[in-house]
Amino acid sequence: MHPLDDLRHATVTVVGAGQAGLSAAHHLRLRGFVAAEGSAVSGSGSGSRSGSGSGPGPGPGSADTAPTFVVVDAGEAPGGAWQHRWESLRMATVNGIFDLPGMALPPVDESEPSRVAVPRYFTAYEEAEQLRVHRPVQVTRVDAVDDDPAGLLRVESDAGTWTTSALVNATGTWDEPVLPDVPGASSFTGRQLHTREYVSAAEFAGRRVAVVGGGISAVQLLDEISRVATTLWYTRREPVFLDHDFTSGSDGVDVERRVAEDAAAGRLPGSIVSYTGLIWTGYAREAARRGVLERRPMFTAMGPRHVVEADGSTTSVDAVLWATGFRPSVGHLDGLDLRGPLGGVPLVGTRAARDRRVHLIGFGPSQSTVGANRAGRAAVRELARDLLGRDG
Repeated sequence: MHPLDDLRHATVTVVGAGQAGLSAAHHLRLRGFVAAEGSAVSGSGSGSRSGSGSGPGPGPGSADTAPTFVVVDAGEAPGGAWQHRWESLRMATVNGIFDLPGMALPPVDESEPSRVAVPRYFTAYEEAEQLRVHRPVQVTRVDAVDDDPAGLLRVESDAGTWTTSALVNATGTWDEPVLPDVPGASSFTGRQLHTREYVSAAEFAGRRVAVVGGGISAVQLLDEISRVATTLWYTRREPVFLDHDFTSGSDGVDVERRVAEDAAAGRLPGSIVSYTGLIWTGYAREAARRGVLERRPMFTAMGPRHVVEADGSTTSVDAVLWATGFRPSVGHLDGLDLRGPLGGVPLVGTRAARDRRVHLIGFGPSQSTVGANRAGRAAVRELARDLLGRDG
């Protein structure tokens, strides 16, 4: 029997237990929501607080029951996407980790792999907060139970189906890698992989590797792979490097404003770097010093062992590494018709503009770890007001 087989209702369902989902769970507990339990429920946390039991039960906020929440996560273990990062990504070179609310990140060895250090922190956090995260649970579809815009939502998963009054979607982007459609890509007989599949540079030793993408991951991997292989860097646009940190001062405020405007309008969110530019980090400067950051325009086609350059010439390559980013993992929400005419999900704060029962966090302007924390708090503040009549 799966841990969620007997659980059939929770006032709030949180889908995803990365930074954003854990922040939401923390703030739900602070506002009096308790972990929903059924007779067969178990999870990674040690929480023992009682909830509504199985079955829909009384509505949220009624006299004889506390409002409940459940957190489900598709991963086998705590850590979100961090547990899948490439082996050589060390704590000294990750692009910022912000403390989870209520528990600071303990001192770590900067040489330790992030795929080890961050999941360990998330595991400790779930235990300390007594968050009963149920995993692995893959949510496949969410839709409305009936035509009442304030009615219940039905959440379908490989653990069964249950109802909820509100949904906090914190599924991130890891499961939706972007792979450009390049003519001839299927004929390429070398190796093609996305950054989500990358492990270490050793697998490319002595090869000719095309690295495609203009973001932080592309620059990190160019620096790393170029130490053991010949690398060629391709981007659609000329990369823009900055001499200062965009996260501070007026630049950071402007970035947040522009990302929030796109999210509110329902435009498909771009990569963070498309808003910020690249920073001249230590590894970027080292790569530039070695002549690695010589950017080529994006190739126009691929052959069995070559790419076709923008000028029509061909260049032989043994492997293509697509550092081309990710898109939000929100396909399971398509039954709610949340998308606007521009292809994205328009937001009002964290709430889907087309359905106030649904909040999306770790999405658009809250993709960063600090943004995810804020979004978790903001979503729960609105949920407490909508479901319980509590403000503040």
